Amino acid sequence: MADLLSEQAYGNPVGERLRVAREEKGLSLDDVARQTRIPIRHLEHIERGEWDALPAITYSVGFARSYATAVGLDGPAVGAELREQLSGARSTAAGPAAYYEPADPARVPPRSIAIVAAILAVLLIAGYLFWRHEAVGNAPDEGQIADRTTPADAPQNPAPQPKAAPAGQPAQPAAAPTGPVVLAATQDVWMRVTDGNNPKALFQGTLKAGQTYAVPPAAQAPTVRTGRADAVTVAIGGKPAGPLGPPNKTLSVSLRAADIASRGQGGAAPAPNGPAAAPAGGR
Repeated sequence: MADLLSEQAYGNPVGERLRVAREEKGLSLDDVARQTRIPIRHLEHIERGEWDALPAITYSVGFARSYATAVGLDGPAVGAELREQLSGARSTAAGPAAYYEPADPARVPPRSIAIVAAILAVLLIAGYLFWRHEAVGNAPDEGQIADRTTPADAPQNPAPQPKAAPAGQPAQPAAAPTGPVVLAATQDVWMRVTDGNNPKALFQGTLKAGQTYAVPPAAQAPTVRTGRADAVTVAIGGKPAGPLGPPNKTLSVSLRAADIASRGQGGAAPAPNGPAAAPAGGR
């Protein structure tokens, strides 16, 4: 068989062509081995035409096809050519029994992966058995199920009862009034109304007795400053909120409805319906 498949008898057209293509690309056998993952000794046998040193025809054809693809040749065509060459040679003489050499260690997964996989499988099985044991052991018996059953005469959806206020705690206050804030003068009083940091006053001057001034709804932080806060009453949304402040004291008071309501000063007389105050800067 060795004589029939030797390079002297049949030549080595496939191996020679692969070697030439490799050298033209400037590749070494190591380069081809890294690309194809074929052991270097097999590549050397292919280039020298030592086909009898390789495994069965299937391996030889596969190695040659991968080698050809790595060096830029037509892999399937080279494989078909080699198969025809080797089949013709083997038809003239009985070849040695085919054998399979041990797998290349570089292509076999490391043993640590198999060990880790086995450990994971054991842990999964143990976890499943533990879960099943706990599920069966904690299942309620018929007596527990009967105790948890709602009696037939028990109300299914009792109507919610209003919660009473805890002892010693005052009842929740009513919602603060909202609406336009209106100032009313019970006597002639000078005042200045501003909005936040805006230097321009919304109103500045004397509010005559019986006159009213409505704070603009667009004001963000309206404030009034006066020396006779007792001569001015406040109404929020038409509801009296008492006098602006104590007598004979110059002070600045926020005119936001929430701030006025939080002072808790009630019981003042309703704002009189007198003539409206002039706009700021006009009087």
